[in-house]
Amino acid sequence: MDIALAIGYTLFSLLIFPGFITISAISLLVEWFVRKTVARMQNRMGPAYVGPIGILQPFADFFKLLLVKRYIDQRYSNPLLAVVGVGVGIGALTAGLLLFPLSPIRFSSPYDVIVFIYLMILWPFISLIIISLAWPNPFVVAGVSRAIALAIVTEPTLVASILIPMTILKRYPDITPYSVYYTSTNVWRLWIDTGFGIPQYIATLILLIVSLITSIIAIQSKIMLKPFDIPEAEQELIAGYATEFSGLIYAFYRLFHDMKIAILILAITYILLGGPAPFKHLSIEGFLTLLAKYIALAFIVSLVRGAFGRFRIDQAITKIIKYALIPSIIALIISFIM
Repeated sequence: MDIALAIGYTLFSLLIFPGFITISAISLLVEWFVRKTVARMQNRMGPAYVGPIGILQPFADFFKLLLVKRYIDQRYSNPLLAVVGVGVGIGALTAGLLLFPLSPIRFSSPYDVIVFIYLMILWPFISLIIISLAWPNPFVVAGVSRAIALAIVTEPTLVASILIPMTILKRYPDITPYSVYYTSTNVWRLWIDTGFGIPQYIATLILLIVSLITSIIAIQSKIMLKPFDIPEAEQELIAGYATEFSGLIYAFYRLFHDMKIAILILAITYILLGGPAPFKHLSIEGFLTLLAKYIALAFIVSLVRGAFGRFRIDQAITKIIKYALIPSIIALIISFIM
């Protein structure tokens, strides 16, 4: 009975909450929020026709692609490979949610951050390559090559950024080391704990702020939003590796892209900002605190997207190295020796 109950909870967590259905809805809402915010910044309307203030427009777009638009077969294309790539990417992101405190059933252990990196950083990128290999098109090849060039500097930056608070938390003997769950539920202590002395507290705050800034830059690059949307440069590559996407495949590719945005923002909300802390999850205060932190990060991502034009690939790599990769690595080294 206990095994059956555990299996039931796991399936519920994977499929319902916070699984595929819930995170898909949240992802489409985040797409609406980003599009609406950027549109207002640029004096445009943004989504406006489907639902109140256009909030259901991403849902309408998804189901239109899924049910109305047909898939256009291309010579030498392999749609099955694309479906596998999208499915693996969405599955990896969904499974990664089981590491966070909001899941009814959670998996936590020392150094489970390795699982987080594997599911939420490595596999989404591999999935993108698998999807792109389904269409041997010059624009696709150029877009993927740019994505790989960005990933070489983006992925280490994101890993270093999330390891900073986990490394600092080693000073507390009661916390499981390098665990996503225990970091998410205890990182708030780093923001307020002066028990180790004011100089160390100030140093901790500086490291956390560096981690937060560099992680936002890394997310912006990883999900390829402006100014890091070079792999999707329509004027140069006709949407890059998404050139040949259509119908059902394009619907789930867009959902996969939106899920990366929503889940990575959620990860930073927990790992760096403590989620609902200092309140509990099952409280109104905790829910409102979690929502406020999440919306604030989504707004920052939208603000950066709306405020910058597209970088060239060499500019993007240089700026990520200068303003994100090097600071995050230096902060991580300092956190080890503190």
